[in-house]
Amino acid sequence: MTTRRKPFGRTLCAMITPFTEAGTLDLEGARRLAERLVTGGCDGLVLNGTTGESPTTTDAEKTELIAAVRDAVGDRAGLVAGVGTADTRHTAEGARAAEKAGADGVLVVTPYYSRPPQEAVETHFRQVADASGLPVMLYDIPGRTGTRIEPETMIRLAEHPRIVAVKDCSYDFLGTQKVLAETELAYYAGCDEHVLPLYAVGAAGCVSTVANAAPRQVAAVLDAFDAGDTARASELQSRVTPLIEAMMAAGLPGTVTAKALLARLGLPAGPVRPPLLPADRKMTDQLHEVYERLVAA
Repeated sequence: MTTRRKPFGRTLCAMITPFTEAGTLDLEGARRLAERLVTGGCDGLVLNGTTGESPTTTDAEKTELIAAVRDAVGDRAGLVAGVGTADTRHTAEGARAAEKAGADGVLVVTPYYSRPPQEAVETHFRQVADASGLPVMLYDIPGRTGTRIEPETMIRLAEHPRIVAVKDCSYDFLGTQKVLAETELAYYAGCDEHVLPLYAVGAAGCVSTVANAAPRQVAAVLDAFDAGDTARASELQSRVTPLIEAMMAAGLPGTVTAKALLARLGLPAGPVRPPLLPADRKMTDQLHEVYERLVAA
C-alpha cells in the first residue's frame, strides 16, 4: 500500500463548540478543550462542523472560535474550518473569513436541501475553492444533505489544485475505493466505525466525533496500524466500538452525546443550542459507564 499524503494531519477531531451555561460562546473553554485534544494525540482539529453546531453559530462566532483555537494550539495541529452552507456565495465568504482567522483549510459540505444536480455540485465546489487560498476538504454526507458527491464528480474535482481531501460519510465503500484508486485525494473517515477499515485501504486518517472524549484511544488505533501491528489495531478499534455505538448510534446526534459526556467528565462543553435538546440523565450515565470501561481497559 502506498503512503498517501496527510494534508491536515492524521487523527482529526470534529470538535464541539463549547458554550457557557448562558449559551454564549466559551472561548476559554474552547482553548482548554483544544489543548487537551492535541496533547491527547489529535494532530488536526475540525472546527465549525456539524459536531461544532455550525447551523446555530453565527459567522462572527465561527471566526472567533478559529482565532481562539489557533492561539491555543499554534502550529501543533492543523485547523480545518467548516464553512459549508446551502448558498455558494455565503460559503465563499466563509472560506475567506476562515483564511483571515488562521485556518489551514476549509471543510465544505454539499449544498443541502435544494438538492442540486451533479453539475451544480461540481460548480459549487470549484467556486468555493477559487474563493480563497486555502486547501479544501470536501464533505460527502448524503444522509444529511440529501445529495451525494458521486465518485465521477469527485474524480473531476480532484483536478482542482486546492481540492485536496474528502471527509467521507457516504457509506459507499466501493465508491470510496474507486476514488482512492484514481485520484490523489486524501480521504478521512468521517464515521468512527470506519476509521480502521478505511485507513487500511489507503485513507489519510479520520475526522472523529468520538475523539472529543477519547482522543488517545482513537489515535492508538492508527498508531498500531502504522507500526504494522494490524491485529493490535483491530483489537483497539474493537475496544472503542462500544463508545462509538453509545455516542453515534443511540438515536441522538453526536453533538448531544459528546457534550453530555464531556460535561460529566468536567470538561468544557456547555449546553447545545436549539433545536437540539440535551441528553437526559439516563443517557449521560450510560455514556459515562461505557467511557469508564474503555479507559480502564
